[in-house]
Amino acid sequence: MLLTISTTYSPATDLGYLLHKHPARIQSFTLPFGQAHVFYPEARTEKCTAALLLDVDSVGLIRRSRGQFAENFALSQYVNDRPYVASSFLSVAISRVFGSALSGKCKERPELVKTEIPLSASLSILPCRGGEKLLRRLFEPLGYTIEAERHTLNTRFPEWGDSRYFTVTLEKTCSLSELLTHLYVLMPVLDDEKHYWVGDAEVAKLLKHGNNWLTAHPEQESIVLRYLKHQRKLTREALAQLREDDAQETDESGQAQEEQVEERIGLNEVRLAMVTEVLKQCDARRVLDLGCGEGKLLRKLLAEEQFEEIVGMDVSHRILKIAQERLHYDRLPDKQKKRLRLFQGSLGYRDKRLSGYDAAAVIEVIEHLDVPRLAAFERVIFEFTCPRTVVLTTPNIEYNVKFENLEAGPFRHRDHRFEWTRNEFQSWASDVAKRFGYTVAFHPIGPESEGVGPPTQMAVFTREGYDYKDS
Repeated sequence: MLLTISTTYSPATDLGYLLHKHPARIQSFTLPFGQAHVFYPEARTEKCTAALLLDVDSVGLIRRSRGQFAENFALSQYVNDRPYVASSFLSVAISRVFGSALSGKCKERPELVKTEIPLSASLSILPCRGGEKLLRRLFEPLGYTIEAERHTLNTRFPEWGDSRYFTVTLEKTCSLSELLTHLYVLMPVLDDEKHYWVGDAEVAKLLKHGNNWLTAHPEQESIVLRYLKHQRKLTREALAQLREDDAQETDESGQAQEEQVEERIGLNEVRLAMVTEVLKQCDARRVLDLGCGEGKLLRKLLAEEQFEEIVGMDVSHRILKIAQERLHYDRLPDKQKKRLRLFQGSLGYRDKRLSGYDAAAVIEVIEHLDVPRLAAFERVIFEFTCPRTVVLTTPNIEYNVKFENLEAGPFRHRDHRFEWTRNEFQSWASDVAKRFGYTVAFHPIGPESEGVGPPTQMAVFTREGYDYKDS
């Protein structure tokens, strides 16, 4: 199978820097299923073309997987289209051979990584289960111009009709990493098959590579379903996380509005300072910031030497990138880098990466969850993650009368699914503490007003048998 990528960007040979493959050389790579070869059919200043040729050893693949030839083998394992068509084999080859380009990394020409350049990608044989209509529904919303030539099943017997195979050329002005990302995800989707087992790791890959475009794609559900080999449980998990991601990204203006509302009383700084102080008092060394957003609390925690390991988790990959930039992660001293880790995740699903920490901060997060999902959140935090201290804050809806002309209506943010009164919050938190073996104490955050209380309410959950006040 053959993939070629061409550009007329000047100088076009900069494509070699982006791909980390020299235009004057032929390079070969051994993969678990065969050989990949990279070469340049043309490398001129005006136009440069890189080719990725993949030679799948289908017989060797079966031999290795089975150990030896079986007497009663399935013929389809040896006679099939896998060596000739763009499929999940080619996606894996892209990630292995063009991994740096796929990730958007280029030490020699860092300014080129995000530069939009004219690109053309040609796939010699692309299987499309769904025909040209599906091909266009997948790529046209992403801004591609498409040329597709459909092949007949057999030129000697035209009456057999058309096959599901196309020769396809995609053209778009974009970054190279964007093009490779779309190919990486959508080739197996069009083929509607993968050559390897699909589990939770595939959900993470899809969220990673689809973070900037899949949330708004009109074929989101069919892409996720096919990418995950029609496994309904994984599909539901991926769609739930994508939709949470979408809700956060589409409401960033609402977040700004909420901050403007609270800015008059300097509430955010007060909130972060109080949470930091509680985490210090509970003698935490390893701390989670769950729903870390752009990293404002993380910055304060990094300034405290007491915290030896600090983890920020958020449902949005894009927000995590913003956090990384605002924390100047690339320029942090090595000692500071070792203390900080960021990763994507959802508070609606059990995550082994969250286990073993002293404390967790959940700051202004739960009000963004749908009420039916609170039960899952409770189990994730208090049953499975189970830190000895959980610091949780949420708005006090009673105080909203102090904010004039809330643009989000009765709530401070238009993505808030609910906001609780003091009694409602204390009732919920007390019930959670009782069910999961914690005690809970409540603290006001911000200036208290007679009759309505403080603008933010904080609950400090302490696992029974440990009291942070006595530490």
